[in-house]
Amino acid sequence: MTSDFDTLGLRHFSCKVDANKLAWLAIDCADSPVNRLSAEVMEELSQVLDHFDRKLPAGLIIHSTKDAGFIAGADINEFAGLDTAQKATELVSRGWHLFNRLAAVPYPTLALIQGHCLGGGLELALACRYRLVVDHPGTSLSLPEVMLGIFPGWGGMRRLPQTIGAPLALDMMLSGKPQDARKAAKTGLSDGIVAPRLMTQAAARLVVSGKPPHKARGLGAWLNMRPLRSLVARQTAKKLNTRDPHHHYLAPRAILEIWAKQDGNALQAPELVDRLIRSDTARNLVRVFGLQERLKGLGKKGRDAPPVEHVHIIGAGVMGGDIAAWCALKGLTVTLQDQDRSRIAVAQGRANALFKQKKKIPREARAAADRLIPDLNGKGLRRADVVIEAITENAEIKRGLYAQIEPLMKPGAILATNTSSISIEELRNGLQSPQRLVGIHFFNPVAKMPLVEVVETPETDPDVLIATHAFVGQIDKLPLPVRSTPGFLVNAVLAPYMLEAMRCVDEGIRPETIDAAMVAFGMPMGPIELIDTVGLDIARDAGQHLTGQASTPVCLETHLARQELGRKTGRGFYQWKDNKPVKQQSGPIPAGLEQRLITPLIDKTQEQVNCGIVDDSDLADAGVIFGTGFAPFTGGPLHYNKRVGARQPITQHTYKNDSTGGDK
Repeated sequence: MTSDFDTLGLRHFSCKVDANKLAWLAIDCADSPVNRLSAEVMEELSQVLDHFDRKLPAGLIIHSTKDAGFIAGADINEFAGLDTAQKATELVSRGWHLFNRLAAVPYPTLALIQGHCLGGGLELALACRYRLVVDHPGTSLSLPEVMLGIFPGWGGMRRLPQTIGAPLALDMMLSGKPQDARKAAKTGLSDGIVAPRLMTQAAARLVVSGKPPHKARGLGAWLNMRPLRSLVARQTAKKLNTRDPHHHYLAPRAILEIWAKQDGNALQAPELVDRLIRSDTARNLVRVFGLQERLKGLGKKGRDAPPVEHVHIIGAGVMGGDIAAWCALKGLTVTLQDQDRSRIAVAQGRANALFKQKKKIPREARAAADRLIPDLNGKGLRRADVVIEAITENAEIKRGLYAQIEPLMKPGAILATNTSSISIEELRNGLQSPQRLVGIHFFNPVAKMPLVEVVETPETDPDVLIATHAFVGQIDKLPLPVRSTPGFLVNAVLAPYMLEAMRCVDEGIRPETIDAAMVAFGMPMGPIELIDTVGLDIARDAGQHLTGQASTPVCLETHLARQELGRKTGRGFYQWKDNKPVKQQSGPIPAGLEQRLITPLIDKTQEQVNCGIVDDSDLADAGVIFGTGFAPFTGGPLHYNKRVGARQPITQHTYKNDSTGGDK
């Protein structure tokens, strides 16, 4: 049988049949580091099923030989060609019918899952009779299509609710959230969990066990029945409207409708499929996915070098402490140095809260905490692969620190600064090896912001840059190469945006109205709330330093005179309670307000590209999206600007006070 299979001439699959007539089908997509279900791969899988229709195996076990994992989903590049309704329907039909065929074969099937199992990969696994997950940190199962503005159209919207129940399935499909190996076993998404060394034996036993396929039970199963779906759909739609009141994203509502009305069969809603797949939002979110993959690729270029094992961080303030916590969470040994032991203790407290949140198994949270080591005297400095300075924003103090620590660092270690405003050229004066200093600029909050700016100069050692990008990728952040200049990219584009918002306050527009305008545009928070979050004193310094404006907005000066610095003091433009701003009704939004506010950000982004701070417009869009949360469905500020078209120059507007609540 093995030789007959080999005559098929497949590029992406291989198969071995053991003495018990179990067929072990390995997927190993050619010319790719990951497995993706392209049209060619799906056609080959169809040929495989043809082969086993003729020669039935005792069981079929589908597994991957890729280090990266099982299957990363569909081939996203194929979405670019979906320019007609017919092509969109054909794409959905291809996977729907193929996986229905897999689900109906007369022999037992099993998906052996180690590593990522995403999108179409999970839909394939759901079409198998059994799923066995390997107990490995990298094992992750999800249907993330909603994050691309599309839907799981190859059977996932029908089979996932049948397997784990409607509430859990809808949560996975509408959020894109993954399940790790342990959670998948707990929820019934997998039929078992096994240690890596035992996975082949366990798969061989399970596939011929005769156990009935797992189905949802109890309330989760009842809520998936047709009479109750409309009730679940109405309640879920209310939550979607709270999360996305301006209906920027169609995909979650489409998934809900197809599940509730078509039992998960998207082919029964062709008009909806066409409208969704060919929408600007879907195209832009696919574009954003591509930008993210490009940044991830930068983090993989230096992976051939030994991975970083030990990070030494100097400065246990909010940024330094949170960088230390994140590195420890990601498995690195971290020594945290500060002159003030109490500051280290506060950082450890925040870190422990993060570990408990991210690590549901107590022993794993404790292990992360054990990796974060207080280091008052800096003993870890000599052993560290990466040394990150995160002290006060004062060039002279930073240079003094470098003079002390550079002679103590081990050969080949990276010396990095987390500065957000001082140029690398200014900081490297006096270093023995100035070409080895690099900027690693994290964003606050570290645990939530995916972007890290890697700051370089023309003199920076290329090997140091490659190693730095690899380190950022190793800790699951997205490295963005930027040239050394005040504010780099992200802070530079935010400064004029925030300044324009405060000018609007000076003209009498309420802060709530300004924030409401930009949230309606698609920003995660408005610019006034953002100013309160980063601190009014920091906003003032950044504004003067990065915008070249000598004058400070009157509203800002007023709050600073009262020592109202924003969230950290409990009062700024807003009063803060339980870490949240207390806002009044926003009032009507003046026509053109959102365009006025967004224009300085767009113009500054283009200026940073023109000046060579980032290499191209795509990287600039990626940096602003992942560094500020700029509305992803627009595709990024520069992409959005091209779509909107030529704009009239923004002139100084004067608005009437829309409420007595405006700061003056």
